[in-house]
Amino acid sequence: MKTCESCHNEYDKCFDISIGGTSHTFDSFACAIHALAPRCEKCKVPIIGHGTEARGAYYCCASCARSAGISDVADHGDDAPSAP
Repeated sequence: MKTCESCHNEYDKCFDISIGGTSHTFDSFACAIHALAPRCEKCKVPIIGHGTEARGAYYCCASCARSAGISDVADHGDDAPSAP
């Protein structure tokens, strides 16, 4: 059995994730997110979705990026009529 590097649980269904030539072992996606997800530069939450990258930093949303002085970001586009 393998051991999760986040919670140290020994589990027969652990899985490996390789990033940049380094392998990590986890027993759940929650542990993988805890260990590997980038953190928002402003509020420090783990960025699980797309987020925003600007000036070499990651942000969870446009609001956090704007608070860091990055003005050309938006969470969504201009309002437009709904699709039929």
